[in-house]
Amino acid sequence: TVRLWDVATGTLQHTLTEHTGWVSSVVFSPDGRMLASGSWDDTIRLWDVATGVLQHTLTGHTDDVKSVVFSPDGRMLASGSHDATIRLWDVATGTVQHTLTEHTGSVVSVAFSPDGRTLASGSWREIRLWDVATGTLQQTLTSHTGGVSSVAFSPDGRTLASGSGDGTVLLWNIAPVASETVREDINGDGVVNIQDLALVAAQFGQMGEDMPADINGDGIINIQDLVLVAGAFGGAGAPAVQAAAREVLVAADVAGWVAQARAVALTTPAYQRGLVVLEQLLASLKPEATALLANYPNPFNPETWIPYQLANPAEVTVTIYAANGEVVRTLALGHRRAGSYESRSRAAYWDGRNAQGEPVASGVYFYTLSVGDFTATRKMVIRK
Repeated sequence: TVRLWDVATGTLQHTLTEHTGWVSSVVFSPDGRMLASGSWDDTIRLWDVATGVLQHTLTGHTDDVKSVVFSPDGRMLASGSHDATIRLWDVATGTVQHTLTEHTGSVVSVAFSPDGRTLASGSWREIRLWDVATGTLQQTLTSHTGGVSSVAFSPDGRTLASGSGDGTVLLWNIAPVASETVREDINGDGVVNIQDLALVAAQFGQMGEDMPADINGDGIINIQDLVLVAGAFGGAGAPAVQAAAREVLVAADVAGWVAQARAVALTTPAYQRGLVVLEQLLASLKPEATALLANYPNPFNPETWIPYQLANPAEVTVTIYAANGEVVRTLALGHRRAGSYESRSRAAYWDGRNAQGEPVASGVYFYTLSVGDFTATRKMVIRK
């Protein structure tokens, strides 16, 4: 079995019972919405964390599955097995992308590099490094005298650690892989990310030849190009990516893209990966509840930003009060769409002045968010 527990309370949330053999490895997807489990029944199973429902059963290994790991962007899953193979799976479709067969012993541990381009695998007395995109072997590292039971990349991807039954841990210097130019990198900055997605969206409907944002080359920039760009950048569930998305994207826009993408109904792996990324972005952009967040900086002098979240579109007002309850300033922010307003470019801004434009005195102040029937109040301090 696999059991999912609430960490705060220690209570059991779900018991997952589809496996018929020992479960040797479990791992959460980067966005926390999916769990993968590898078992001695030769299968990997993908589960919905919120509901405990089985999403996919991945079959193909001919012996115990020893290790499973998601790629940093959550689009791929790697599995190592006692059958001496590694399999790379497309998470959206549950299909095998590559089967890596150079090992001659059980593959006990697998790990993706932070950029998701290299996979390390540990087996009897050796570690192998693989190119994830092509499935080709890049290097074989051979200094251990026993089985390699664990491999892990450093956060910068330049060092690999390996633990072995020979009682040692070895640190390996890993040469970075040279970057490649890809068509989805619209702005040419060497990485496919939120900015490229926004550029495609800004050019929707344009027609012509040799347009950088026309990824599929059909002569028009549309939802298919946007989805392909989304599928090429990684880590939609990562905090840094979510923060970047909140700076550039609005939940309502992404919801529209998801609806259009689903209507097209293409089934290619690249398109399906892109749709999954858009769905992950939408989940990160649309708050479950309206909330007033802590202002920053606090204490402050002379200005501060007041972040908030909207579960639904609404008229938004922030009112600043002195400690005696007197209204100091009213910030009428107007109609806002559902989403997170947390960055300096989107949060409410107060320059520390009253309605007459005069700087207010040092002391304790309160700010209230009013959104329809919702109100919330927090405290802040001006210190001069």
